[in-house]
Amino acid sequence: MVIDGIYYALAFSAGGALLWYLINPAFAAPLFVLALFCLYFFRDPDRSIPEGPVAVSPADGKVVGVIGDGAECTRISIFLNIFDVHVNRAPIAGKITNVEYTKGQFLVASREDASSQNERNTVTITAEATSVRFAQIAGLIARRIVFNKKPGDTVAKGERVGLIKFGSRVDVFLGPEWDIQVRTGERVSGGSSVLAQRRLT
Repeated sequence: MVIDGIYYALAFSAGGALLWYLINPAFAAPLFVLALFCLYFFRDPDRSIPEGPVAVSPADGKVVGVIGDGAECTRISIFLNIFDVHVNRAPIAGKITNVEYTKGQFLVASREDASSQNERNTVTITAEATSVRFAQIAGLIARRIVFNKKPGDTVAKGERVGLIKFGSRVDVFLGPEWDIQVRTGERVSGGSSVLAQRRLT
């Protein structure tokens, strides 16, 4: 459980209790429902991290695009709806060499142009013979991107690194040394689903 979920749940529960006491129990019910939803939304299950030279999904969700940019880069876009786990994880083990925050719009995160126009936080992780970028992208409802690391930090593959609140998108950028293992329409789980396998030649 992410601690934010407990804070939100306590706030909604307190508001519900106040309405129950001052007005009518019927008015309190929606706030209690919201409190329960926050506990569900901010869940943080443990995951089994696959071994070997693979890049794992940084988020739960649906793959809405696998787009190649010639031979230089492939972008895998993952859309998170409000029922997905929103904790983000490192796709590979390595050193964080860059974190770049970009202001932008709050378009529906499933749209293709959300990758370039929405508010986002782009992280580069560098390992031996490769580097992987991933972008935490805010959506229509999500207005808060949380990233708990900084340049110079070392992360393990599948390690928790942050979250995006209430519906969002994560893009992963992989170089030509990676063989893509997922296709558009597939559902993936953060930390445990393999997105790509690195060539060792």
